Amino acid sequence: MSALCVPLVFKPVYKDYIWGGERLAAVYGRTDTPEVCAESWEIAARPDGESIVATGPFAGRGLTELSAEYGAALVGTRAPDPHRFPLLFKVIDARDRLSVQVHPNTENAERTGGEPKTEMWVVLDRSPGASLYAGLAEDVTPESLRRSLADGTTATQLVEHPIEPGQALFIPGGLVHAIGAGCLIYEVQQNSNTTYRLFDWNRVGADGRPRLLHIEEGFKTLDWSLPAPRMIDPAGGDRAGTGWSEVVACDYFNVRRLNLAEPLDVTMDSLSFHVLFVTAGAVAVSVGGERVLLRVGQSALVPAAADVYHLEPDAAACLLVTTL
Repeated sequence: MSALCVPLVFKPVYKDYIWGGERLAAVYGRTDTPEVCAESWEIAARPDGESIVATGPFAGRGLTELSAEYGAALVGTRAPDPHRFPLLFKVIDARDRLSVQVHPNTENAERTGGEPKTEMWVVLDRSPGASLYAGLAEDVTPESLRRSLADGTTATQLVEHPIEPGQALFIPGGLVHAIGAGCLIYEVQQNSNTTYRLFDWNRVGADGRPRLLHIEEGFKTLDWSLPAPRMIDPAGGDRAGTGWSEVVACDYFNVRRLNLAEPLDVTMDSLSFHVLFVTAGAVAVSVGGERVLLRVGQSALVPAAADVYHLEPDAAACLLVTTL
């Protein structure tokens, strides 16, 4: 067994974007957030957001460094590059709505020099009446979308989705989308930070000027063949019961929900790491002689080389488990 076969818990990387709020502190009891906290990068390996191991034998080491050193033992043999961590995990607190935006996909990223970014969202909480925007309304054309960007009526061009906690939404690269005000979201995405803003609700930045838009890059990136997605309400091991249920599966990641009332051993297959995020209750994770307790709103990474890890819930618990 590799020496890396222990649960890795990281220090969150916080982002204080203008649309953020205070819910990460209020809901999860975090005391280290900035006054305005838009995003917590839970597990990331990027120059603009590097996860550092918080505890245990690898404390102080970065995820980029560990990925480069341990390769497939960390990320798994399914990873496209065994020495680069392939995904990025966030918790997003949208006090205000995010910009209307689009990310590149594998087919069109070279047009703008951006990185492909397919993502998915799980609704952790929401204010009454909150919604998500994803996809274009019927009969929208490039011409009508451009007009709406110019005259501030872009919302009429988008599909708005009412939401409930526990629901999910899949956002492939090339799909126009926005997170509405009042949403607390768990996001799983490709390891990319390329975002093209098409419209920002006539908002100004901290300097009092309109925020930068990327309309031409966005139009080169937008995939007009993509239909508006539907909200996903996972079946199978439902939120009131126990067991596994699939949330989103795509070429880049597989996200499942695990409702847990009894201890459970989870077998690994060396193909992928497992990333755990606790949405309810608390869970002790044990592997390689190390044990960590994850409370609601906390994350851990189990390296791919682990044979099996043990989960012990504190009463009933719910986790989101992501693999490649």
